[in-house]
Amino acid sequence: MDNTQNTLSRIQEITTKCRSAVIIIPPNPSIDAIAASTSLYLALNKMGKTVSIACSQKVQSDLTASDKIQNVIGAGGDSLMVSFPYTDGAIDKVDYNIQGNSFNLVVTPRPGFQKLNPNQVNFSYTGGLVDVIFVIDAPTLNSLGTIYTENQNQFNGKDIINIDRHLTNAYFGTVNYVNKTISSISELVLSILQTLGIEIDRDIATNLYSGSAASTNNFTSYSTNAETFEHIAALMRLGAVKKAFKKPVLATTPQIMSFQSPPMRPQPQIINSMPGRNPEISKNTPIESVEQETSTEKPQTSQEWLKPKIFKGGGLI
Repeated sequence: MDNTQNTLSRIQEITTKCRSAVIIIPPNPSIDAIAASTSLYLALNKMGKTVSIACSQKVQSDLTASDKIQNVIGAGGDSLMVSFPYTDGAIDKVDYNIQGNSFNLVVTPRPGFQKLNPNQVNFSYTGGLVDVIFVIDAPTLNSLGTIYTENQNQFNGKDIINIDRHLTNAYFGTVNYVNKTISSISELVLSILQTLGIEIDRDIATNLYSGSAASTNNFTSYSTNAETFEHIAALMRLGAVKKAFKKPVLATTPQIMSFQSPPMRPQPQIINSMPGRNPEISKNTPIESVEQETSTEKPQTSQEWLKPKIFKGGGLI
């Protein structure tokens, strides 16, 4: 317990001093991971920090602030980034020109493709220095995917706060807030926000409630305990709204087939391939009945009894 308090105090110290932060979650994140990261994002914004959320894959979710998840590491910065939906091969060329005091960026579509819709163009700032990195729901840094493997230099010399509940967590952070028995990551983030003394509004409370509910299968999993319900009670008092949550969808991932048992292939009627057998005999017919019926189809003489029995093409051994 003392160790937990020391860890929370260290997180409070680092967070209070930092000016900018990035929160990183692994690819194909769970509802719990999205809820925890977006809640932390909203809370750090309340503290006046420059903060962003990053993931190797673009994720669509109905949780508040989930639209802030991007696939680059940055916290503010001075570089203007222009983003719009793109289909492979749709752009013919990108050019620019200066007319008077205007800088014009010209995007020309390839013949046969639709022109760019101005309503789908988004502007944001990227780059900038990051003081602290929060890693949520990742047992190792490599499990973050390309957001880590392609940006390893941005992790060097940074305070990394590792928040996780995996049994296989490698304790890679400068601060490791890892609880392998707790029922959700959202509960760990709730403890951090309470330590920071941040006002938990309805949006944050609702996100954390949704994350806990999803992680525990609506509070029915074996990891659910008295502490879980204490956290949920606190969130309900803070205005958490109970609502159905949707499974996050990867924006760039094709539709995932549901895991169902494949249809059973029809079994070949081996018994019907035997010469002289009745094709109407079911494969479930007791062998005694089959033998009895077969014996009545063609009576054998005493001379035939002495002949060796040779079966051809039946497939039976």
